[in-house]
Amino acid sequence: MDTPENVEDAVEVLQKLGLNEYEAQCFVGLTRLNTGTAKKLSELTDVPRTRVYDAIRVLEVWGLVEIQHSSPQQFRAVPLEEAIATLRGQYEGYVERLHDALDTVDVVEEDDESPVQQIWAMSGQTAIENRAAQLIKKATDEIVLVIGDESLLTENLVDTLNEVDDDIDLIIGTLTEPLQEQVRAVVPDATTFVSGLEWLHGESTTENKTSIGRLLLIDRSTILVSSILPDTKKEQAIFGEGFGNGLVVIARRIMAHGLIPARDPQ
Repeated sequence: MDTPENVEDAVEVLQKLGLNEYEAQCFVGLTRLNTGTAKKLSELTDVPRTRVYDAIRVLEVWGLVEIQHSSPQQFRAVPLEEAIATLRGQYEGYVERLHDALDTVDVVEEDDESPVQQIWAMSGQTAIENRAAQLIKKATDEIVLVIGDESLLTENLVDTLNEVDDDIDLIIGTLTEPLQEQVRAVVPDATTFVSGLEWLHGESTTENKTSIGRLLLIDRSTILVSSILPDTKKEQAIFGEGFGNGLVVIARRIMAHGLIPARDPQ
């Protein structure tokens, strides 16, 4: 459905991908027309007519519009699937260039001191999910994961968990039985249990309270703990590695609370 909200959202996303406001507005405007002149496009988008020509030139370079050199000139957007493929290719190309560039950057200062146990913070579900995936892929013996919110059981997480080697203990806890059934269905090789961590919310739990996100313990030495803020639903986390045995034992006992003792790898 064509709504002002959809149009605004599309313009915003295009700006995040590298177009300026006029360029984004013109492209979205052309997707709403079979063909359009600068005058028609200006009337539809409120982009000044003189700026429409500038925007079209950029969109042509991006491969997002076609131009008919008639009088007056006619413009049209390339088919949506083609435009998406073009934008995805450019985005992925930039990411690859960034990776190649940063991968060759020299380290200015080496840390010669012995590793110190530290806690680091990060925020954003995508960033936290990526960090969790990297930690899971580095596991050699055991993965203990407690999922506190259904929204975190994403397709990417499921794929990562299903790629875990068979010789690694994969133990997944959930705060509810329905969520446990979901995990069993999509990660059949994991040992699953309903955790007792709901007590962390306290007796006065309400929808306005910060909720448990994910708790991850890798090889009893690397810990990641996240929570979800009630107002924004934003995920935030702390993580660290190389911890002493005492802290890890406590963390693991808390995380595995509710796991059947006979299936609790010691």
